[in-house]
Amino acid sequence: MLQGCLISVLMPYFYILEKKGMEEIFILIAEDDADDRFLLQAAFEENGFKDRLQFVENGVEVMDYLNNLIENKEENTQLPRFILLDLNMPKKDGREVLKELKQHSELKKIPVVIFSTTNNEHEMRRCYELGANSYITKPHNFESLIKTVAALRSYWMHANDIPASAHNN
Repeated sequence: MLQGCLISVLMPYFYILEKKGMEEIFILIAEDDADDRFLLQAAFEENGFKDRLQFVENGVEVMDYLNNLIENKEENTQLPRFILLDLNMPKKDGREVLKELKQHSELKKIPVVIFSTTNNEHEMRRCYELGANSYITKPHNFESLIKTVAALRSYWMHANDIPASAHNN
Protein backbone atom coordinates (compact mmCIF):
# COMPACT_ATOMS: atom_id res chain seq x y z
CA MET A 1 0.00 0.00 0.00
CA LEU A 2 2.71 2.47 1.03
CA GLN A 3 4.77 1.53 -2.03
CA GLY A 4 1.82 2.31 -4.35
CA CYS A 5 1.31 5.71 -2.71
CA LEU A 6 4.98 6.53 -3.00
CA ILE A 7 5.03 5.64 -6.69
CA SER A 8 1.94 7.76 -7.42
CA VAL A 9 3.49 10.72 -5.57
CA LEU A 10 6.85 10.43 -7.34
CA MET A 11 5.53 9.65 -10.84
CA PRO A 12 5.11 13.33 -11.89
CA TYR A 13 8.72 14.00 -10.86
CA PHE A 14 10.00 11.09 -12.95
CA TYR A 15 8.08 12.51 -15.91
CA ILE A 16 9.65 15.94 -15.41
CA LEU A 17 13.15 14.45 -15.14
CA GLU A 18 12.55 12.28 -18.19
CA LYS A 19 11.25 15.25 -20.21
CA LYS A 20 14.16 17.42 -19.01
CA GLY A 21 16.60 14.73 -20.14
CA MET A 22 14.98 14.51 -23.58
CA GLU A 23 15.34 18.16 -24.53
CA GLU A 24 18.15 19.11 -26.85
CA ILE A 25 20.79 20.90 -24.85
CA PHE A 26 22.11 24.00 -26.58
CA ILE A 27 25.16 25.78 -25.22
CA LEU A 28 26.68 28.92 -26.73
CA ILE A 29 30.45 29.12 -26.27
CA ALA A 30 32.28 32.39 -26.91
CA GLU A 31 35.98 31.58 -27.27
CA ASP A 32 38.47 33.29 -29.58
CA ASP A 33 41.27 30.71 -29.25
CA ALA A 34 40.97 27.87 -31.79
CA ASP A 35 42.88 25.44 -29.54
CA ASP A 36 40.56 26.17 -26.61
CA ARG A 37 37.51 25.65 -28.84
CA PHE A 38 38.91 22.30 -29.96
CA LEU A 39 39.67 21.25 -26.38
CA LEU A 40 36.21 22.25 -25.15
CA GLN A 41 34.56 20.27 -27.95
CA ALA A 42 36.77 17.28 -27.11
CA ALA A 43 36.01 17.56 -23.38
CA PHE A 44 32.25 17.48 -24.03
CA GLU A 45 32.72 14.46 -26.32
CA GLU A 46 35.05 12.73 -23.85
CA ASN A 47 32.28 12.99 -21.24
CA GLY A 48 29.84 11.43 -23.70
CA PHE A 49 27.73 14.58 -23.99
CA LYS A 50 25.91 15.03 -27.28
CA ASP A 51 24.99 18.65 -26.66
CA ARG A 52 24.58 21.16 -29.44
CA LEU A 53 27.58 23.43 -28.99
CA GLN A 54 27.59 26.65 -30.96
CA PHE A 55 30.96 28.39 -31.03
CA VAL A 56 31.47 32.07 -31.72
CA GLU A 57 34.88 33.74 -31.78
CA ASN A 58 34.35 37.24 -30.43
CA GLY A 59 31.91 39.46 -28.60
CA VAL A 60 30.39 40.94 -31.73
CA GLU A 61 29.58 37.43 -32.98
CA VAL A 62 27.94 36.58 -29.62
CA MET A 63 25.54 39.50 -29.84
CA ASP A 64 24.90 39.07 -33.58
CA TYR A 65 24.16 35.37 -33.13
CA LEU A 66 21.76 35.91 -30.21
CA ASN A 67 20.03 38.90 -31.82
CA ASN A 68 19.50 36.84 -34.99
CA LEU A 69 17.93 34.07 -32.90
CA ILE A 70 15.50 36.55 -31.37
CA GLU A 71 14.71 38.41 -34.59
CA ASN A 72 14.09 35.21 -36.56
CA LYS A 73 12.35 33.38 -33.78
CA GLU A 74 9.86 30.76 -34.64
CA GLU A 75 7.75 28.63 -32.36
CA ASN A 76 10.59 26.18 -31.69
CA THR A 77 13.41 28.71 -31.36
CA GLN A 78 15.54 27.84 -28.40
CA LEU A 79 17.91 30.19 -26.63
CA PRO A 80 21.06 28.64 -25.17
CA ARG A 81 20.67 26.85 -21.84
CA PHE A 82 23.72 28.85 -20.78
CA ILE A 83 26.57 30.84 -22.31
CA LEU A 84 30.20 30.00 -21.66
CA LEU A 85 31.91 33.36 -22.10
CA ASP A 86 35.62 34.07 -22.39
CA LEU A 87 36.63 37.52 -21.12
CA ASN A 88 39.58 38.36 -23.35
CA MET A 89 38.22 38.37 -26.89
CA PRO A 90 38.74 40.68 -29.86
CA LYS A 91 36.27 43.27 -31.19
CA LYS A 92 34.13 43.25 -28.04
CA ASP A 93 35.45 41.65 -24.87
CA GLY A 94 33.49 39.42 -22.52
CA ARG A 95 32.82 42.21 -20.02
CA GLU A 96 31.13 44.33 -22.67
CA VAL A 97 29.11 41.33 -23.86
CA LEU A 98 28.07 40.48 -20.30
CA LYS A 99 26.91 44.03 -19.65
CA GLU A 100 24.98 44.12 -22.92
CA LEU A 101 23.36 40.72 -22.30
CA LYS A 102 22.19 41.65 -18.82
CA GLN A 103 20.65 44.90 -20.10
CA HIS A 104 18.70 43.14 -22.87
CA SER A 105 15.08 42.37 -22.00
CA GLU A 106 15.10 38.83 -23.48
CA LEU A 107 18.75 37.83 -23.29
CA LYS A 108 19.23 38.74 -19.63
CA LYS A 109 17.47 35.50 -18.68
CA ILE A 110 20.25 33.32 -20.11
CA PRO A 111 22.75 32.23 -17.45
CA VAL A 112 26.27 33.43 -18.26
CA VAL A 113 29.29 31.48 -17.04
CA ILE A 114 32.58 33.33 -17.34
CA PHE A 115 35.30 30.91 -18.49
CA SER A 116 38.62 32.70 -18.48
CA THR A 117 42.32 32.39 -17.78
CA THR A 118 42.01 35.59 -15.75
CA ASN A 119 42.17 34.59 -12.09
CA ASN A 120 42.10 37.67 -9.96
CA GLU A 121 39.69 38.78 -7.27
CA HIS A 122 39.01 42.22 -8.75
CA GLU A 123 38.05 40.78 -12.15
CA MET A 124 35.80 38.13 -10.60
CA ARG A 125 34.03 40.74 -8.48
CA ARG A 126 33.58 42.98 -11.52
CA CYS A 127 32.00 40.15 -13.54
CA TYR A 128 29.57 39.28 -10.76
CA GLU A 129 28.63 42.95 -10.46
CA LEU A 130 27.90 42.97 -14.20
CA GLY A 131 25.56 39.99 -13.78
CA ALA A 132 27.67 36.85 -14.30
CA ASN A 133 26.00 33.75 -12.90
CA SER A 134 29.27 31.91 -12.36
CA TYR A 135 33.00 32.40 -12.84
CA ILE A 136 35.35 29.53 -13.69
CA THR A 137 39.07 29.83 -14.21
CA LYS A 138 40.18 27.71 -17.17
CA PRO A 139 41.96 24.52 -16.09
CA HIS A 140 45.61 24.07 -17.02
CA ASN A 141 45.36 20.55 -18.43
CA PHE A 142 42.92 18.46 -20.45
CA GLU A 143 42.09 16.02 -17.66
CA SER A 144 41.02 18.91 -15.43
CA LEU A 145 39.04 20.40 -18.31
CA ILE A 146 37.12 17.13 -18.73
CA LYS A 147 36.19 17.22 -15.02
CA THR A 148 35.32 20.91 -15.16
CA VAL A 149 33.03 20.43 -18.17
CA ALA A 150 31.30 17.50 -16.46
CA ALA A 151 30.72 19.49 -13.26
CA LEU A 152 29.65 22.62 -15.16
CA ARG A 153 27.17 20.78 -17.32
CA SER A 154 25.85 18.74 -14.40
CA TYR A 155 25.19 21.88 -12.40
CA TRP A 156 23.48 23.85 -15.15
CA MET A 157 21.51 20.90 -16.50
CA HIS A 158 20.49 19.03 -13.35
CA ALA A 159 21.23 20.75 -10.06
CA ASN A 160 20.15 24.24 -11.12
CA ASP A 161 16.49 24.90 -11.90
CA ILE A 162 15.72 27.42 -14.62
CA PRO A 163 12.15 28.27 -15.64
CA ALA A 164 11.37 26.95 -19.11
CA SER A 165 10.58 30.49 -20.25
CA ALA A 166 14.16 31.49 -19.50
CA HIS A 167 15.65 29.26 -22.20
CA ASN A 168 12.78 28.58 -24.59
CA ASN A 169 10.92 31.12 -26.67
